[in-house]
Formats: sequence, structure tokens, C-alpha cells
Amino acid sequence: MRSLRLKLEDNELGALASYALFSRHSRGRLHHEPEPRYRTVFQRDRDRIVHSAAFRLLEYKTQVFVNDAGDYYRTRLTHTLEVAQIGRTLARALGANEDLVEAICLAHDLGHPPFGHAGEDALNQLMSDHGGFNHNHQSYRVVTKLEHRYPEWMGLNLTFETLEGIAKHETAYDRSLFREISEETGPGLEAQIANVADELAYNAHDLDDGLQSGLIHVSQLAELGIWQRVLDRVKWTGGDLDDVARHNIIRELVGQLVDDVLFESERRIEALAPQDSLDIQLHPQPVVRHSDEQQALNAELKDFLFNNMYRHFRIVRMQTRAELFIQALFDSYIGEPLQLPDSYRAKLEAEPRRRVIADYIASLTDRSALREFRQLFDPMSRP
Repeated sequence: MRSLRLKLEDNELGALASYALFSRHSRGRLHHEPEPRYRTVFQRDRDRIVHSAAFRLLEYKTQVFVNDAGDYYRTRLTHTLEVAQIGRTLARALGANEDLVEAICLAHDLGHPPFGHAGEDALNQLMSDHGGFNHNHQSYRVVTKLEHRYPEWMGLNLTFETLEGIAKHETAYDRSLFREISEETGPGLEAQIANVADELAYNAHDLDDGLQSGLIHVSQLAELGIWQRVLDRVKWTGGDLDDVARHNIIRELVGQLVDDVLFESERRIEALAPQDSLDIQLHPQPVVRHSDEQQALNAELKDFLFNNMYRHFRIVRMQTRAELFIQALFDSYIGEPLQLPDSYRAKLEAEPRRRVIADYIASLTDRSALREFRQLFDPMSRP
């Protein structure tokens, strides 16, 4: 009986654009293994990411609000799922490989430490003379070195295409850090979609969380062009912004952003007329992006969120507290690495102490980092 995987690969050849990355044309994996009969290579990558320990831990890691701030606010996991949903929508519309986009989106934040960007900034400062710390690089490290679920190798043994999408998640990246990744090409169509989906999701949904939390009031948004454009479509007349009205506005915002990406990306792809995925990777500019007008509106929204939400005193207090926790944990482990769990202590002979400690702290959730802090520094807490 012909395997379902071969039928799925045939379906891709008929359904996807010529410039998509086809499962059948994958360059394979670092460690050879037989591919499954019922899934494509990118579907297997997606499933391995979802079943990884790092993915499950995203549930208790900060997006903007620390995990104990409330039940409604987005976590790193819900953000990741929203990115994947938007990424799949864009992929279907642009003829890209939806499974590959989903895999990249689901993996893009696996390396995020506890307490969001405050935790990342603290670790980067502590590692400044030792290679630094970047959550995109850490995500790649998680899937290639730190996850240990198979007896034959470390990491998840993902395809080179998924690894490349993770490594090239940012526009500014140091490709030399990724030995399996080509330095000669930029991100492919699927990686570009994941990049845009991530930015689109956190802009719209951070605004949603800001309004829900009361850190942002609708009166502050009146001068924003992107806000006025959305209100013109939803016909909201002002007054109290209840949950239904807020959901309606954010839904319209996401819809407008998706429409703009699709219109601009289709225009750029048509102008480039790529014949295969390499044509897109060799092109000096991304083909998946917002229009110039929307880019300006997005930049205005980003500046607003930075000044009115991310720098709000409640958020700054959470961030300052988080940085103190990370600093204290790091210093304690440096002073006595025998405090590390056995699995990390075993790595000290092969890797620098600071990198092992950074790996361990990055693996913690908000609440497990707080528990570690209490166990190390509260004399009434049990170790």
C-alpha cells in the first residue's frame, strides 16, 4: 500500500506555489532516521515541537504580565498559539507550506527565559562577556542540544528547513552561530511569514491585554492612526469599552493587519516572479511584509505601547523584581554550581559554567524561578 506521506507530498505539489518549500524536497535531518508513513517531514517537526518539554513550559512564562498577575493575560504559550494561527492563515493565502510555517511559529519562543524580555535582558547582561543571551539563539539551542528525548542524539532532530526558519526568525541575526545554516541566503517564504505573524500577534494582543488590564485607556489611543482606522470600520461610538466591544476592535485590527500583509506580499511576489524557494531566499528584501503606510502605523503603535504600557510603573516594577530574581539565582549558582540539578551539573565538564547556568535559568518558568529564589534565600523555605 502506498504510504499516506507520499500522497500528502503529491498534494503539496499540486496545491502550493512553486516558490514554497516542499516536504519532498527537504534537505533532511542532521541525524538520519526513517520518515513516518503517515506524516510529512514538516508535520513530524511540528509534532516533535508540541511534545517537547520546552513547549509545555511556555504555559507559565511571561508575555508581558508575570504569570501570577491574572488568569486572562496572555502567556508565552498562548502568544505562540496565536502566532501559529495567524501564520497558518497567511501561509494558506500565499501558497506557502502551512506545516513548515506552523512548526517555525510553534518553536520561535522555546528559548525564552522566565519573566519575558526582562528575564532575557538580565541574562544577556550577565552573559555579556561570555557570548551574550538571545532568546532566538536559545530556541535554536533548545531544539538542537538541550531537549533530550531520544537515545541516539540530543535535540529534536528537526529538518534543516525548520532549523533555518528558527535561526532566521529575526532580520538581524548572527548566522555564524548556527553551523548547520547557510550564511549565503536569507529566510525563505515560510520563515518570513512566521516573522510577520509574530510581530502582528504581539502588537495587537499586547494592546488587548493593556486595555483589559487598565494600563491603557481608550482616551489615550485617540491620536493613533491605526486606532482611528479600526474604529471607522467597527462603528464604535465611544463610552465604556466592554469586553465584547474590545474583542470586536482587536479582531478587526488583526483582520486589517492580515489583509495588508497579504495585499503587499502578493504584490511583491508578483513583481519578483520567483520560480522556486531559492529565488525568495536570495532576494535582498523580504517579500512578506506590510505596506509602507501600514508599517508607519505599526511603528506608531509600537512607540505608544513602549511608552504607555511596557514603561508603565506596574510593568516596570514587575520587570525590576524579575531582574533581581535572575541576578540572585545566577550569582548563587556561579558561587556554588553544586546547587544545580544533576542533569545540569553533568554538563559542567563539557561546557562553560556560565552557559550551563544560563541554560538552566532559561528553562525555568516564572513560578519555578520564584520557587528557586525562595528555596535559596528564604531561611523558612524547604530546599
